[in-house]
Amino acid sequence: MNADTVTRSRTVERVIQGQAVMDGAGVKINRVLTQPLQRRLDPFLMLDNFGSEEASDYLAGFPDHPHRGFETVTYMLEGRMRHRDSAGNEGLLENGGVQWMTAGRGVIHSEMPEQEEGLMEGFQLWLNLPAKDKLMKPWYKDFKAAEIPSFTTVDGATVRVIAGSSHGVAGAVQRDVTQPIYIDVELPAGAVFTQALPAGHNAFLYPYRGSVTVAGKAVQERSMAILANDKEADGVEVRTEAPARFILIAGQPLNEPIAQYGPFVMNTQEEIHQAVQDFRAGLLGEEAHA
Repeated sequence: MNADTVTRSRTVERVIQGQAVMDGAGVKINRVLTQPLQRRLDPFLMLDNFGSEEASDYLAGFPDHPHRGFETVTYMLEGRMRHRDSAGNEGLLENGGVQWMTAGRGVIHSEMPEQEEGLMEGFQLWLNLPAKDKLMKPWYKDFKAAEIPSFTTVDGATVRVIAGSSHGVAGAVQRDVTQPIYIDVELPAGAVFTQALPAGHNAFLYPYRGSVTVAGKAVQERSMAILANDKEADGVEVRTEAPARFILIAGQPLNEPIAQYGPFVMNTQEEIHQAVQDFRAGLLGEEAHA
């Protein structure tokens, strides 16, 4: 493991409070990255944080629904969720596991709880695809908790690397164009964690256990801190007085037009109309009609 040396930390540009929404068949969600932030946080389109011990908040799940033009990354902290899709994929997402799905030219899938009580908690991130890949063949992979690379720093931080790399440790998934970094960091009291970030990446972090401090700015639990794009900064330094846990996400912006209609994200309205037509005709995901 190689330490990520940061000589100048990015600062907090602003702190965002999530919006309480319902999605799927009535699942209660804290939507942190919303549509108005898509340009600022390009290539990321959405971040949802779900979590409840009340079965009525999640039991209805996410029945069959379509996607086209982007990737979904579901990170399950606690709970069991069954994935099935129109490409023939099926998998069980469990504690600490990650489901990475590239919708590409189209897929219809469902995500349904396989528990009737207890805590269900996790995140779903939407990562945009470049125009050249929006109609690619769909791809899907489940990663069990043990398949997510992890390490512990000399300061006692435990880090799980879902995508990109951290301190020389490569994550479970790499993407050449958007170059996402997605890590989950658990900090003991009084610890400091640094993460190198490319200057061109848009980045944000979200503490979901306790609060953290970034460049002197406190970020409270379940708030999203958008990190400033300071050309002189080479990463971010995160401190905490009490134990805390947060996700840090960064990526190379695509700088392409974004046209979104619900679960379809393309570059033009014409492409959106085609996606809707293909879905209604039962042709979503078919290469000949993409």
